[in-house]
Amino acid sequence: MSGLRKAKKYDWKDSNLALFGSDVEKNIKKESAATEPAWKKAGQKEGVQIWRIVQFKVTEWPKEDYGKFFNGDSYIILNTYKEPDEEEFQYDVHFWIGSESSQDEYGTAAYKTVELDTFLDDKPVQHREVQCHESELFKSYFKTITVMNGGAESGFRHVKPEEYTPRLLHFSGNKKQVEVREIRRNKDNLKQDDVYILDLGLNIYQWNGRNSNKDERMKAMQYLQNLKGERHGKASSEVLEDDGTDQSHDFYKNLNEENDDDDDSGDAADGEKELYRLSDASGKLSYNLEKKGDVSTSDLDTKDVFILDTKKELFVWIGKGTSETERRNAMSYAHSFLSKSDHPYVPISCVAEGGRQDKSFQMAIAA
Repeated sequence: MSGLRKAKKYDWKDSNLALFGSDVEKNIKKESAATEPAWKKAGQKEGVQIWRIVQFKVTEWPKEDYGKFFNGDSYIILNTYKEPDEEEFQYDVHFWIGSESSQDEYGTAAYKTVELDTFLDDKPVQHREVQCHESELFKSYFKTITVMNGGAESGFRHVKPEEYTPRLLHFSGNKKQVEVREIRRNKDNLKQDDVYILDLGLNIYQWNGRNSNKDERMKAMQYLQNLKGERHGKASSEVLEDDGTDQSHDFYKNLNEENDDDDDSGDAADGEKELYRLSDASGKLSYNLEKKGDVSTSDLDTKDVFILDTKKELFVWIGKGTSETERRNAMSYAHSFLSKSDHPYVPISCVAEGGRQDKSFQMAIAA
């Protein structure tokens, strides 16, 4: 994923989300009322709802900005739906961590996700999403995902073009979904398979890689036109084709930002599935490898908590016979486990025995 901010930027890798009982939790409790106002309308009808964490508080994210995120922030996303021929609501709740989000922000997002789960009678399947490593389920909620540098205070709109900080936007995907991410302004980050927009405020350039598809080109063109509309005709634009255009063009001259030296992709060294049983028999939490390769539901025990690591996603399975504390700490267990792995940023899902089983979990355990 050339040009994207790399995994080591996530300094929370070693935090283990061990926030319960910490100053972060105390601050959350201090700032929160007995009931969280943000949850009053949560899960009452089908659809997606998004909140952003601001100074330990859960704040509503504008609907017009759904699918748009800042890498300096953390968010909570709730999807409410009904299965065919069923009247009862089902839920998936995700917390999304930006690469530059602070520990207070992502810690609060994790804590509040558990709180929302409790508010909805423990029905939701909980998920953790990390920037650049989002699950397919999370991506399915949005036609376009846009990730920008900075925090929400910098805003998506109302920026004077004369004051605009240059940025390079990467468009990649297909008809199903095109992702838009701000990347380093460096020539080495241009790929022939994708499309890019260089936004200089008063001058906007679209660069079409020679192997890019029509969906990427169309999405970029729509984005470019929207930018020009926001600039009230003050900005000019030009479309460049990847066909040997003169490298002295202003487009290339402005691709002069240094790339990060960090080359940690966060990918696992191997793709073999592993099943672990959680145990605290020794007085200290441990992860005992039960099986590698093929895994089935018969390998699970209702009295324990298991971790299924597919190397692309991680699932925490909570047996009916486990304690309330173990269920509440499932996400923390998963985060702690991944922090010691070579793939700490993969999506996490927590599923309970007897509850609605996450479809990805079903597929993972049957594959």
